[in-house]
Amino acid sequence: MRFWDASAIVPLCEEQPSSDAMRALLREDSRVVVWWASLVECWSAFARLRREGVVDLAGEEAARTALERLRRSWVEIHPGEEVRLRAGRLLRTHPLRASDALQLAAALVWAGSPVSIKFVSLDQQLREAALLEGLTPLPA
Repeated sequence: MRFWDASAIVPLCEEQPSSDAMRALLREDSRVVVWWASLVECWSAFARLRREGVVDLAGEEAARTALERLRRSWVEIHPGEEVRLRAGRLLRTHPLRASDALQLAAALVWAGSPVSIKFVSLDQQLREAALLEGLTPLPA
């Protein structure tokens, strides 16, 4: 089972240069764990792609439909005090935005101790923080 950042989920739903690599990772292990807000983060990315003219309204809806299919089988890590406290520590330790700190905190709460999970993300800053926290960033 792997923890997936929203940046890695979007290419599974909307064709991008990283889509083939993300699909390959999903084929290797189809068990997906995500942060509770990942659904909204993906919706935001799809809407941004539409506003930028990368996709039209039909393309955005197709991406949302693909996301909903993926969502049916994923596991969500819900907000709670432990996630909030870890996110606070991560913000003091790494140059992360609040949303990325929450995402990484959720992965760490899910991983437990010792940390030994794969963290799928295309966000370089988040990947670096994950590595420093003991996670294995993918793709390699």
